[in-house]
Amino acid sequence: MSLEEFKASLSQETPPDSLDSAQKALWYAGKDDWQRAHEFAQQKKDSESAWVHAYLHRQEGDILNAEYWYVRASKKLPNNTLQEEWEDMVHVLIERKPLT
Repeated sequence: MSLEEFKASLSQETPPDSLDSAQKALWYAGKDDWQRAHEFAQQKKDSESAWVHAYLHRQEGDILNAEYWYVRASKKLPNNTLQEEWEDMVHVLIERKPLT
C-alpha cells in the first residue's frame, strides 16, 4: 500500500482489516485519534509498536516518555517534524512491509 493509498484510507471510519496493530496505531495517528492510536500501539511489545508509541508521546509533548519508547524501538529521537516522521513510518511499516 502506498503513502497515497494509506492517506486515502483515512477517510474511512475504520482501518483496513489487513493492518496489524502497529499499522492500525499509525492509521489512527493519521486520523488524529491519539487515544485509539495509543491503545493499538500498546497491544504488542515489538519494535514497530514501540516506534509508533514513541511518536505518539512525542506528539503529545511528553519527550521523556517518548525517549524511553524510542530506545525500545532502537531509534533516536528525531529532529524532523511530526508529519515527516509519520510519513517515514508509513514508508517503513506500510509501503515496505507486506500486509497481513
